[in-house]
Order: sequence, then C-alpha cells, then structure tokens
Amino acid sequence: MDTMRERFTTITSQLLDQDPRLAVVLAEISRDRFQDTARTHPHRVINVGIREQLLIGAGSGLALAGMRPIMHTFASFLVERPFEQVKLDFGHQGLGGVLVSSSGSYDWPAGGFTHMAPGDVALMDTLDDWTIQVPGHPDEAETLLRQAAAAGDDRVYLRLSEQANATALPVDGNGFHTVRQGRRGVIVAVGPMLDNTLAAVEGLDVTVLYATTVRPFDDDALRSAAGATDAADVVLVEPYLAGTSTAAAGIALVDVPHRVLGLGVARRELRRYGSVKEHLAGQGLDPAGLRERITGFLWA
Repeated sequence: MDTMRERFTTITSQLLDQDPRLAVVLAEISRDRFQDTARTHPHRVINVGIREQLLIGAGSGLALAGMRPIMHTFASFLVERPFEQVKLDFGHQGLGGVLVSSSGSYDWPAGGFTHMAPGDVALMDTLDDWTIQVPGHPDEAETLLRQAAAAGDDRVYLRLSEQANATALPVDGNGFHTVRQGRRGVIVAVGPMLDNTLAAVEGLDVTVLYATTVRPFDDDALRSAAGATDAADVVLVEPYLAGTSTAAAGIALVDVPHRVLGLGVARRELRRYGSVKEHLAGQGLDPAGLRERITGFLWA
C-alpha cells in the first residue's frame, strides 16, 4: 500500500493536468516527487526553498490572483513556523487555499522534535472557518484531497500521516461515521487511530465513531450516539495533542450530563528517537495502553 504522502503527490500531479486553476507551492519537502510535473507545469509548481513563511505568502498571492493554491510541507513547518502568515495572509484577507501536511505528530522520529507537530490541530483550531481533515488511509486522503482541490474559495487543512488503518472507510468530508454501536459509552477515533482503537475495545459494549473531518466538529453525530448509551461517557482518541477536541465535545453535549476523556499525544516531550510503534506505546496510544485507559474511565 502506498503512503498518504505518495498518494498526495500522485493525485495532485494528475489534478494539475486537469485544472488550470490549481498550483502547488513547496518548501523543498517533496520537491523530488514533483519534478516531472514541474517540467510540465513550470509556472504552477513553485518551490520557494526552506522559507516556510514565504510558502504561505506565495500561496496567498496565488489565491489573490484567482488560483487555488495547495501548500505542502511537514506539519511543523506548515502550521507552527508560519502560523502568523496562515492567520493573516489567509484568514484576515478572507482567502481560500489548501494546506497539506505530512509526518503528523511523530511519523519521522529520527527527525527529532523539530519535525514533530502534535499541537498543529489545536493551533489551527484557534482560527476561524478552517475545515480540518485527518484521513486514516491513502484512499481517504485521495477523496478528501480531490474535494478540497475542487472547492471554491474555502480553507482546508489536510493532515496526512505515515500511519494508516488497514482498510479505508467511505468518507465524504461530512461528519462522523458509525463503525459499531454499544451501550456503555462512545469512543471517537480520529483518522489513523481507528485500528488501534478497535483492537482496544474488542469485546466491550461501546459505540465507535470514526472521524476524518474534525472541524467542523460533528455535534449531531456525537449527541445522537451519546443519547443512545446508558451514560453519556465519551472518549476521544486523537493522533495529536491530547484534549484537542474535549471542548468541542463538551459544547456538543452542553445540555446533557456527560463525562469526556481526551486521549492523544501528551504535552510532555518524549526525548527519544525510536520508532513510530515505540512512540505510540510511549504515549499510551497502542491497543494495550488505550484499553487500560478506556476501561479505567468507563468503568470507574
């Protein structure tokens, strides 16, 4: 199976052939993957070098000229480093574009903490009117990318990961998908966390919702699922900063007595390289760690 990043570069190259409004802006990352496309569309594949603030600024300039820019690099360099440009050049000016990140929270541990961005979604959530999508499989990433590229002038952050679930689910960019139903509580698994979550709750009487579009948050789906349980206990399993969506879940259930547990990447830095699997275990996001914390919460 190809990775989400590989699928992104393949599909984006095809989309540039089909839509003259699209342009890709890079900051060295994935430059080699767009070499052929750059020769075909030299004015619509732009590499600004290791200048991430310029990456966003150039994208906003293209948007001002009527283009649909797709800006791509690692999440730490796409969201965190040029955050002021994302806030002002797109949000303040009311421009549309597509941010496509790779490497997620710790998908390249050998890169160290400079290449990790567990706080990216929480940071983007401080901005108004961004759609934030977290696919869990390359097929889902392709569907969401095609939708974002074909959209009008809205703002989309597509968060890609090296981690992936074994099987894609049908996603349409609208709301949560019900994977299974139960009575004891509701588990919301985001993107690549689904497989580990399902393994963790095997044999438990719980509902599992699958989320790939996390902003806007699907209030209706969570309210409906929580209303069908014996107690409105909700566990969020997110592949980024723990607690990123607890406030959103609380707002969705504001008039319903409820409890919410946010699981994800801890604020403390794991000062190790290791592997992605070891980072998952260190964060308690492997099946064993998730089961211990989910059962401890629901049966407390």
